[in-house]
Amino acid sequence: MTDDRQTDRVPPDDGAQGRVIAPRIGTLGFVGLGAMGSRMVKRLLGAGHEVRGYNRTRSRAEALVAAGMLTADSPRAAADGALAVLSCVADTAALRAVALGPDGILTGLASGAVWIEMSTVSPSFTRELAAAAEERGAILLDSPVSGGVGTVEQGQLSIYVGGDMAALDRVRPYLQVLGPTITRVGPVGSAVTMKVAINLAAPVQMLAFSESVLLAEKAGIDRKAAVEAVLKSVMASPMLKYRGPFVLDLPEEPWFNVSMMQKDAQLALELARELAMPLPTTAVANEMLSAARSAGLAGEDFAAVFHVLAGMSGLGKQGQTLPRTPRAGGQ
Repeated sequence: MTDDRQTDRVPPDDGAQGRVIAPRIGTLGFVGLGAMGSRMVKRLLGAGHEVRGYNRTRSRAEALVAAGMLTADSPRAAADGALAVLSCVADTAALRAVALGPDGILTGLASGAVWIEMSTVSPSFTRELAAAAEERGAILLDSPVSGGVGTVEQGQLSIYVGGDMAALDRVRPYLQVLGPTITRVGPVGSAVTMKVAINLAAPVQMLAFSESVLLAEKAGIDRKAAVEAVLKSVMASPMLKYRGPFVLDLPEEPWFNVSMMQKDAQLALELARELAMPLPTTAVANEMLSAARSAGLAGEDFAAVFHVLAGMSGLGKQGQTLPRTPRAGGQ
């Protein structure tokens, strides 16, 4: 087993020492224009902010360019001279790719800029990036969000922030465009740690919901009736209320696919191992996510764990049948 903490280390910036650029007033950089990032940019543009965006798949930027976004050829170019830089990418590896190197965000950060890092990634790597940003005279805030694509479209994300309070106050107007609830959790790295702790509940809840529905179905109750009954009970969390119906009809565009959900579960398990803490239900949910990937469902919304359990229970052919080909999902 490899030590991710070694691969996550931030190497010295060999080309940025002494480089001081004054941030351009009003310019925002944005790196990562996936399902969430693209919708964040739309809201920022709609609020009148100038945004310069980068995405490794350039075609995803076309609709945003039509809406007024400026394009950048690299993460460095997106960050270059910007007052604030926002990044929202899939995982730690993707963040490493856009943050480091001669074309990375760090190289483009202006002295005095604030880097709003919104990805759910390794807390230790986030802290290393914050230290590297500080060497350049910039400040990194880890600012992961709670909510899905519908939530960001409505400007109702909940945003958790770790880092300097004065820096948060400076960028608060931008964050308020994305969501009204902004909670400072503590020092840098604490917000993404909190997000990892929160997210472990999602697959656990989804698996428990699946067990409830399928137990009722196995006992002779119609699947749709069982779903409705559970979702009207006190056991239905807000997450289950919007994702529970997916077990009857998986969305064409996954809101959060199996691979992404497993990435978050594994971040929680890795942190728990570092802290010598057991996470028994998260471990079981992680195995079910592995089973979903083995069944070709990696690109489906993670509600697909229901269909894995249905198949294990001899109920796979009742209600919605298992999709036979994976769909694309994530950035």
